[in-house]
Amino acid sequence: MNFDVFILGTSGMMPLPNRFLTSAMVRRNGELFLFDCGEGNQISLKMLNLHWKRISSIFISHMHADHVTGLPGLLMLTSQVDRTEPLHIYGTKKLKEYIEFNRKILEMYINYEIIYHIISPGIILETDEFTVSAIPLLHSKPCFGFIFEEKTRPGVFFPQKAVDLGVPVGEMFGKLQRGESIQLENGNIVNPKDVMGEPRVGRKFSYITDSLYLSYLSEYVRNSDLLICEGMFCNDLAADAAEKKHMTSTQAALIARDANVKKLALIHYSPRYTEKELQKLGDEAKLIFPNTTLSKDRMIFNIPLKN
Repeated sequence: MNFDVFILGTSGMMPLPNRFLTSAMVRRNGELFLFDCGEGNQISLKMLNLHWKRISSIFISHMHADHVTGLPGLLMLTSQVDRTEPLHIYGTKKLKEYIEFNRKILEMYINYEIIYHIISPGIILETDEFTVSAIPLLHSKPCFGFIFEEKTRPGVFFPQKAVDLGVPVGEMFGKLQRGESIQLENGNIVNPKDVMGEPRVGRKFSYITDSLYLSYLSEYVRNSDLLICEGMFCNDLAADAAEKKHMTSTQAALIARDANVKKLALIHYSPRYTEKELQKLGDEAKLIFPNTTLSKDRMIFNIPLKN
């Protein structure tokens, strides 16, 4: 059961020749989930050989151009493939207005259903296997971070243990695997814990960009396997970051440290920094949280199963 995170772009405010606008893609079991969609994100999709037809949901953090202007092109491109499934788009209430206005003005040909979801803090998408939640950020426009979290799975079933306890092969095996206790013909009770391993904790991915530093964010992203978080400025520009409601890389590292995450990947860099100067962002973050990666465009993170 794969769980990969693709960095489609790392730049904030404006795209650069070697830095597209901030966006990330989750691929889980072949299904794709897109987080933000700035202009040019289609190029990274093509370079990574990610098939946009498999995008089932798009999550837009807020209505600033560098996070949303790639949507019209992506929606039109998706009409060029044989798509029958609806596309779910999650964002603030302005997002639907923006897309529908573009559809009208550009006379966009859309041959599939678009389902809009106006988000508020809490779970915004839930299946039998995972949830996606929106968390409140503080920026110059209404803004949300996102948490993609797999649900806990039952432990491994050990058939031989069940047989040794006298459980007949068949229906009772299924009941035990579903968490039900059973009673044998001799009156003995067999509980799931007698024949199964410990429950398997799911994987957790968190995405935070465009926000003032908020200490409470650590509670939301606690124990994430991967936290992608903006680190737009170095410490010497902390005042500018606060004024523009952005974070420094050190502040991103504080969130990661206090949340006990496994890995922090910085993103959404100010265009003022050259490729060489970006290293300072990473170095400052590592002083607080050593397991920090300075993410690059088209970098891939694999999140393995925990057990």
